Amino acid sequence: MKKYFVLYRPFLAFLGTFFGIYFLLTFFYQLYLNQFDTQNHEVDFFTELVAEQSTFILSLFDGNSYSTLSHKDPSVNLFYKNKNISKVIEGCNALSIIILYSSFIIAFSGKWKITFLYIAVGSVIIHICNVLRIALLSVLFYEFPKHENLLHGVVFPIFIYGVVFILWFIWITKFSNYDKKTSTK
Repeated sequence: MKKYFVLYRPFLAFLGTFFGIYFLLTFFYQLYLNQFDTQNHEVDFFTELVAEQSTFILSLFDGNSYSTLSHKDPSVNLFYKNKNISKVIEGCNALSIIILYSSFIIAFSGKWKITFLYIAVGSVIIHICNVLRIALLSVLFYEFPKHENLLHGVVFPIFIYGVVFILWFIWITKFSNYDKKTSTK
């Protein structure tokens, strides 16, 4: 058994670090979310920010785009061409994706300064892609309402997770210490 532990130590260290960081960041994110009363339809600040930024992008396509807080649930309604076309909820703000992304980067850490810089830059890229994703989804929901499930459930998750995967791949191949650790063995 000890032989296998030694043999798979790098993989086990990765898993331990990844899940440890992931659960820690998720815990702090949940503390943040607990500040908002979802029973009274309060929307967290970051979700509102994402909705506002998505609305700004929508307004570039159509001047009759705006957003309002929902009175039915903790969400922000997006209007495109004066039509309520989509809803931004907490799960749409991409913070859980950023937590997943950051946990992976830390688990494959390189030099700490580069690691944190890459997390910051990658988080901004994910955020921008997410805002663009929500705006584009809203336009496509308006234009192709029959394809809403396909667009929301398949096409755009592939897009956002594809961006994360590309960022991970660049990290592993260009910046992490993983290659240095494994090439000496």
